[in-house]
Amino acid sequence: MNQPPVTSVPDHDPGHVPVMRDEVLALLAAKDGETYVDATFGGGGYTNAVLAAADCKVWGIDRDPDAIARGTLLADVWGEDASGAPRLKMMQGGFGGMGDMLRAVGVENVDGVMFDFGVSSFQLDEAERGFSFRTEGPLDMRMGKSGRSAADIVNDAPDTELADIFHYYGEERHARRVARTIVEARKTTPITTTLQLAEIIRSVVPGDRSGIDPATRSFQGLRIAVNDELGEIERGLEQALGILAPGGRLVVVSFHSLEDRIVKRVMAAAAGREPGLSRYDPRAMGREEKTAPFRLAFRKAMKPSDAECRRNPRARSAKLRALIRVGTSEDASGTSRITTEHEANVGAGSVKHSDRGTA
Repeated sequence: MNQPPVTSVPDHDPGHVPVMRDEVLALLAAKDGETYVDATFGGGGYTNAVLAAADCKVWGIDRDPDAIARGTLLADVWGEDASGAPRLKMMQGGFGGMGDMLRAVGVENVDGVMFDFGVSSFQLDEAERGFSFRTEGPLDMRMGKSGRSAADIVNDAPDTELADIFHYYGEERHARRVARTIVEARKTTPITTTLQLAEIIRSVVPGDRSGIDPATRSFQGLRIAVNDELGEIERGLEQALGILAPGGRLVVVSFHSLEDRIVKRVMAAAAGREPGLSRYDPRAMGREEKTAPFRLAFRKAMKPSDAECRRNPRARSAKLRALIRVGTSEDASGTSRITTEHEANVGAGSVKHSDRGTA
């Protein structure tokens, strides 16, 4: 087997360290001979950790051609397993179609799937990609570098559509005001750069005590709309559930409430935890007990440690949730310690990082 020592594997600068890497690795519980999917490959941080932890294989998926190029280089580093098969294989496309993509190459089931939602550090740090309101760049925001760009939406969409994007996807309280101001501004000059749009937004959105840039929420909403991120998350999670083998684990890191709500809902439904009736409601007594095909690794979302947040401020809003497919006596292997600690800390009211989740 061609497996380089961990110290020789390409790593990233501090701005590109994958969030909650150790927790993701512990919950995934990689084992020799198993197959995993890094559904949001990005810079390959999680993939590196998994391949270093066990003699396993990883399928890296990303719709960004730049991420595919990075993954191709990383695949050369990790080489082949004892059978001569590459330990890392890359597939370009949206993770919302991962099941079909994998079945097309003969992969019916995998032992674990990792997600790290949102924009990657590489995309955010590259001004030419147009994701950041802090640096000048073309107003693009397309993760896959194809389709309708942010500039297309900003310059062509009616004010009602813009307001909906900023309100529902960006959770911007001043969405209508921002939309009206954009429509007025584009009558004079097309809005084509990130700083141009950011200044328009800042001119009508007041700052708040949090210190968050006034353009943050509107840029988030626009990015989500450009890439259909919430729809892709829905599709991706359902696809992941469909390809997990018995004992397989789904591990998800999300970064804002819209993402986490979807993850929480899908996981709860898969684990048979239907929302609604109180246990004291007489109607609940008539419900039949059903054996769910999945179980939650822990009840509440896990958050990064204070130390990690100090090292990497981008980790502050992260939430981690995990789900395990029921089916073998080993379906909880590798997760019992971290799960027990997390639940114990929740019950004890500890301030340790595994107790800082929200329901």
